[in-house]
Amino acid sequence: MWFLRRMMRIPWTAKRTNEEILTEAQTTRQLMTKIRKRQAKFVGHVIRRNQLAHLVTTGKFDGKRGRGRPREKMLDSLADWMNIEKPPEMIRKMSCRVGWRSLIAHASRHGT
Repeated sequence: MWFLRRMMRIPWTAKRTNEEILTEAQTTRQLMTKIRKRQAKFVGHVIRRNQLAHLVTTGKFDGKRGRGRPREKMLDSLADWMNIEKPPEMIRKMSCRVGWRSLIAHASRHGT
């Protein structure tokens, strides 16, 4: 957001949130939307294949989990972004490529 603050001549010491800057500039966060879209396309590609990456992405591998807080899974964050309640339901939807692409397009327009 520093580039918008510079263009709008807002000093860095001003106590204004990024959301306020975005609404004043009449723009949205496009970079995060692009990143989420590409992540969703990649995960759909990986899930449709039955290889090691599929097992790692779904978390179905053997071994002991390390100590501490569980890491956030990519499938869980994508499910939150797409407003899907359960990741297994999302994995089922990934099997159909055309349906998955339309779901990604809908989420990028209406997602958070």
